[in-house]
Amino acid sequence: MRSSNPVFSRRGFSRDNGYAGFNTAPQAGYAQGNPYAQNPYAQNPYAQGDVQHGAPPQAPATTDRMTMDDVVVRSALTLGTVAVGAVLAWALLPVSGTSYGLAVGAALIAFVLAMVQSFKRTPSPALILGYAAFEGVFLGVFSEMFNSRWSGAPFQAVLGTMAVSGATLLVYKAGWIRVTARYARIGIAIAIAFMVVMAINLLLVAFGVAEDGGLRSFGPLGALVGIIAILLGAFFLTLDFKQIEDGIAYGAPRNESWLAAFGLTMTLVWIYVEMLRLVAIFSSND
Repeated sequence: MRSSNPVFSRRGFSRDNGYAGFNTAPQAGYAQGNPYAQNPYAQNPYAQGDVQHGAPPQAPATTDRMTMDDVVVRSALTLGTVAVGAVLAWALLPVSGTSYGLAVGAALIAFVLAMVQSFKRTPSPALILGYAAFEGVFLGVFSEMFNSRWSGAPFQAVLGTMAVSGATLLVYKAGWIRVTARYARIGIAIAIAFMVVMAINLLLVAFGVAEDGGLRSFGPLGALVGIIAILLGAFFLTLDFKQIEDGIAYGAPRNESWLAAFGLTMTLVWIYVEMLRLVAIFSSND
């Protein structure tokens, strides 16, 4: 999958010139030389047969192809692991400097595991579930910290994340968004620019040049940045949906459903964290 997420390193999906939606028939790419023109599940990266000795490549066995049920089950396992990790961290780690340190450590481990998986050619369930577990610990402490100051903020953030995800899915299935090569390139370019700006902002805050969080303050500017981040999360979701659709349409092997679950989990975590900050900002200004 090509970049479709904050990690920017998953395999690519097909690019067609029609509207994206579940059960859309695969279409040909644009032109030779276009890196998005070839369907990643055609030209057999997964084909069977001895190509080097002239045997014609064949499609993967039907029984071993990815299905929507596979994606749903793997996503439920991954998101469930995040939820369990968050609940245990919330229940067992009181709000303190030690728990904050553990949360930062868990976030760093989750990031490393995510990067390792992102650079692997094949999905590793152990890496993906490990990422989900450590991400859950971070989210549990992070959510408890926000809840101690803005009571009910995590619950509102969960509802907001569900609303954004549901609305994005409805818009995608209705065919109101064209997930094309140009759409992906522009969106990813904006996302990279956003992350670069956020990294610079973090450095300015760390060195005392920017006060009160800079662009990530709890004022109107911080709210605007949060809304932009959530919109980027919705953009990542459309690419995730397209990836899943193409994987099923082009006969990706069943284990690719782990990558789909991995991508969805990262995107939903992104949206939840930004939604939690946004709820806190609006609560602070009441």
